[in-house]
Amino acid sequence: MLELSVAQISAWIGLIWWPFCRIMGLFVVMPMMSSKHILIRVKLLLSLTIAVIAAPLMPQMPLVEAASVSAVLLSAEQVLLGVLMGFPLFLCLNILSVLGGILSMQMGLMMAIMNDPANGSSHALLGQWLILYGTLLFIGMDGPNVALQSLVMSFHSWPVGKGIFDFPLYELALQFSWLMAAALLTALPAVVAMLLVNLTFGVMNRAASSFNIFALGFPMAMLMGIGCLALLQQLLPMRYGDLTVQALEMLHLSIHP
Repeated sequence: MLELSVAQISAWIGLIWWPFCRIMGLFVVMPMMSSKHILIRVKLLLSLTIAVIAAPLMPQMPLVEAASVSAVLLSAEQVLLGVLMGFPLFLCLNILSVLGGILSMQMGLMMAIMNDPANGSSHALLGQWLILYGTLLFIGMDGPNVALQSLVMSFHSWPVGKGIFDFPLYELALQFSWLMAAALLTALPAVVAMLLVNLTFGVMNRAASSFNIFALGFPMAMLMGIGCLALLQQLLPMRYGDLTVQALEMLHLSIHP
């Protein structure tokens, strides 16, 4: 007769529960899975399925009593670790949002703010479009598969119960400057082109004060912005691919300190 002890049952449950919590933390910030268009039940079921599949690859988990404060704290710690691991990917996607905001401001489209019911916020029109474009590029680059592989490997480098204070938090905080620099460098050609258009119309308005700069300046700025956006589309996949690879490398280095 097969006899199971409470410790054995707790060990089997922990082998699935701790990866489940960390995967859910990753899904909070990972492109595509962080969208509120995906139901919570779908995310929970997908996280549980991945945790069950990855269970044979997991190291020995600590034995923690289920109905205890330690179990609650460890669960919160795993969710937070998942969020921190997916943070570079979150920044990489928001680079396109900042890029769209910069282009919209230069083109005079900041008045056209699109409400995003999925994320509960408002974005510039181009920013919302570029976020969708970046999500499709991330899926096309097999980014979700690489991110999940790195998360499974993280249980060997950051086992359950190790804590988060040894995690490279300072390096993650520095990525905010990387976000703004990458967005500005990506938008720099279009910004310079729009600046030249504004300077040209400023000189024309100075030379001929009767010239209606607002009647002609706005349509010309819009046309120039659309042209710059069309040129940017040819380079954006390669540039965004480089940024995504860099973010995945940060994720890989964070789990191999």
